[in-house]
Amino acid sequence: MKETSFGDWFLSTDTWVHRVLAIALDEFETLLSPRLGRYPTIVDLGFGHGHSLPMLDQRFSPDTIIGLDIDPEALERAADKVNDCASDVQLRVGDATSMDLPDASVDMVLCHQTLHHIVDHEATVREIYRVLKPGGVLLMAESCRKFIHSLPVRVLFRHPDHVQKTDSEYVQLLNDCGFDTHPDRISRPYYWWSRSDFGLLEKLGMKVPTDKENTQVNVVAFRPNSN
Repeated sequence: MKETSFGDWFLSTDTWVHRVLAIALDEFETLLSPRLGRYPTIVDLGFGHGHSLPMLDQRFSPDTIIGLDIDPEALERAADKVNDCASDVQLRVGDATSMDLPDASVDMVLCHQTLHHIVDHEATVREIYRVLKPGGVLLMAESCRKFIHSLPVRVLFRHPDHVQKTDSEYVQLLNDCGFDTHPDRISRPYYWWSRSDFGLLEKLGMKVPTDKENTQVNVVAFRPNSN
């Protein structure tokens, strides 16, 4: 779904780069530890402004990064980030539900805050599974239904509201599509920016409720070696 002008601007800000994207990648590295090997070919699904490209390059040292985004304007927005990478970076326009990649050709897929913009979640996850090699890894970070349906997000951003999922539903989707998930490789952070009050009440001394509905989920999931 086409993002709002505010959304496009926000994805270019330091807040997005350092408080959202970098923190998610830090979390992925923790959940992925210990690493099970190298990841020579990485797909960045929905690369947007390209901020994740040099981060993937620096953290994982792949041979190739394939950036895929449905918005043709993303190619121009991310062009300067390609020069910051030692890897061979290939930027492409394409649909996440039908990637122009061979079966079992990719070692890692980054799907950071991308799935909730797409209507057909299941088709996307099955396509990710198809292109991953056996033993390949999916790094998925998603804003959950509670956050997407909050008033500030509804006003400032655009998402297909009718398909949004809870954290548990996202994990179940991965399992239903064949991925291996494990509780030790799943986190449900309660980031300040994912709350309807943007963390203000906590700063004023109020405790975070223990029975809250989760607003974010980060998952490191593997395609089984036997498939």
